[in-house]
Amino acid sequence: MAKTKITNIEVKKNNRNRIYRYICKCKTVSNPDISYALKLSLPTVMQNTKELLELGLIEEVGELQSTGGRRAKALSAAADYRLAAGLDITQNHIGMVLANLLGDILKYERVYYPYQKGMEYFQEVNKKLEEFIEDSPAEREKILGLGISFPGIVDLQEKKVTSSHVLNVSAFPFSEAGGCFNLPCYFLNDANAGAYAEGIHSESAEPFFYLSLSNTVGGALYYDGHLMQGQEFRCGEVGHMTLIPDGRACYCGKSGCLDAYCSAKCLSGLTEKKLERFFAGLQEGEKKLADAWDEYTKYLSIAVNNIHMILDCDIVLGGYVGSCLEEHIEEIRKKVSERNTFSEDGSFVKTCKYKVGAAALGAALQVIETFIEEV
Repeated sequence: MAKTKITNIEVKKNNRNRIYRYICKCKTVSNPDISYALKLSLPTVMQNTKELLELGLIEEVGELQSTGGRRAKALSAAADYRLAAGLDITQNHIGMVLANLLGDILKYERVYYPYQKGMEYFQEVNKKLEEFIEDSPAEREKILGLGISFPGIVDLQEKKVTSSHVLNVSAFPFSEAGGCFNLPCYFLNDANAGAYAEGIHSESAEPFFYLSLSNTVGGALYYDGHLMQGQEFRCGEVGHMTLIPDGRACYCGKSGCLDAYCSAKCLSGLTEKKLERFFAGLQEGEKKLADAWDEYTKYLSIAVNNIHMILDCDIVLGGYVGSCLEEHIEEIRKKVSERNTFSEDGSFVKTCKYKVGAAALGAALQVIETFIEEV
């Protein structure tokens, strides 16, 4: 009897979660629509949406057009029922975001604040975050928690940052940083955070590899609605795969790493550390920048093709450089296809959806997903 009771509770919770997720996915939807899409009985759907309405998680937003009978009530997720904050820590900046349950960015800000070892850094970041929240229209009591994106190996099992070469950090417990903030904290790797932002609300269910081309190069594999972590939480660390044996020195201490050839610094270093100036000059036909771009995309195409050969999935170009590639994607696809053994046209190379704040947003969305799992 006890086993049957637990099973019934689990089934009910699973049904409610599926229904709520479906409503979140649709802008407006009716009970009959949900019943048909999820293959659940109409009474089951109606009982669950009634409970979700009572909880305030969804709301009635009028009626849908009639298809011949009585008009169905239009249901929509109450997007601002709860919110989440996201924080992206980099070597020289912090990015802060507020997002609602649907993943909409309500506010985003990026400020110059170089990383420093010690709790004073996180205490000051907390002050900046509190000011950011205070200056937003958000009701603080609605904020579920803070997702923190960190550039390094984030061990979710041991709850620590195993290593971050770029910040010169090792064996750093989550609790030390988390204790400096006034919100519950959730940690994840920066490339994983960017991939999560791209994948969690994607229309496609297909797997993809997210190649983060920022001041460091990282990557993440998004598969079946989840981030693949790897045995040591290093899945996707392509920035430190060897691209050129005995090549350029990498900040990690090795040589020939992909990071040394495809980080954003390879481009912004030519234009006073301003990436937008690089692409503006490239557009104007500056030869020095055009030559650098040709070399950069040559190395990028090698890496992209190699990753695709191993994983056989779409490659999404993100990070600082990825956000600037809309006008250049066909050129990159052409270079990739020229290297491809199977004569593919390079259409598997995509540009990222989120051009700014992807890692901070992904970190916030991880907080939101933790909440949704319990609905």
